[in-house]
Order: sequence, then C-alpha cells, then structure tokens
Amino acid sequence: MTIKDIDQEELRHNVVASARAARVLGVPVILTSTAPDIFGPTLPELTEALPDIENIERTIINAWEDPKVRQAIKETGRRKILFSALTTHVCLAFPSMSAAGEGYDSYALLDSSGTWNETLRVSAIAQMQQAGVIISSGLAAFIEMVHDNANPIAPKVYAALDLPGGKSLSQLLNGRT
Repeated sequence: MTIKDIDQEELRHNVVASARAARVLGVPVILTSTAPDIFGPTLPELTEALPDIENIERTIINAWEDPKVRQAIKETGRRKILFSALTTHVCLAFPSMSAAGEGYDSYALLDSSGTWNETLRVSAIAQMQQAGVIISSGLAAFIEMVHDNANPIAPKVYAALDLPGGKSLSQLLNGRT
C-alpha cells in the first residue's frame, strides 16, 4: 500500500520544507528511519536538506521506544517536540502519543505524514488528540515560531517553506514589490 490521503509530491515537499524551516530557525532535528531494507531509503531530498544530521536507523516501530532516539531527544533539552513521520497511523501517532504520555508538549505535523485511507487518518487523529497530542502542521508550527513578520528571519523561513505565493510574500517582507 502507499500513502493516499495526501498527494505524494505534496508530502515530499512538506517534509523537506519542514526540515529546511527547522534548520533556519535553529530547531534541533532528529532524523530516523525504520527498517530501510523493508520500507526503502530515506527520501534523498530530506538527507540533502539535512546533510550534517545522522540518520538513526532503527528496528523498533515506535521511535520513542528506541534508546538512541530518546537520548537524542533528551540531549536537545527541549520539552516541545514536533513529530513528522511517513505514516500518520503508526509512525506519527505512536511516538507523539508516547511523548505526550511522558509530559512533553507533543505536536503532530499532519502535513508531513500520510496514510492509506480516511479511516486510518481519522482514527489516528482521534487517538492522538485523546492522548493530549497537539494536532498541527509544519506550516503553522514554523510560522508561529516566526511570530512577527518584522522578524528578520521571516523571509528565510518563508523561503525554506517554499510556500505557494511565498516569493511575493518574501518580497513584501523585504520591502519590495
């Protein structure tokens, strides 16, 4: 089966854009993959966007349960975690719910994940919400971090997000028309 609830090119775009925006904003990024021999390699565009980030290859399905992943998260010192994952109903839901259960502010970025059908999508969102996960998107999360369009970093974040109409938005923020 393949991702069907979001266009696959849009999903690729959103995942890479979120990674780039995180880098611009100085947000720590932890990259993991599970069983690449079974599910395939990490998106080449993503590894290109994160050239100095080690990809933690794991066999454990719930990334939160992998000791290397937990250590990497702990080392960031952050209590707010943005989760992005290939499949909404497993790779996104499981670790985001586990983190919320341990008192982290856990955000599930729905524009950077997908699933096979509407039932899986809706049930995963309901489970995450019941577990205290904040449902969001990379687009909303990173724009919220900008906070003020007068912030000098705003045009860089918008460029990293590669928004439709983003060029004109960046031009407006830079005082050009």
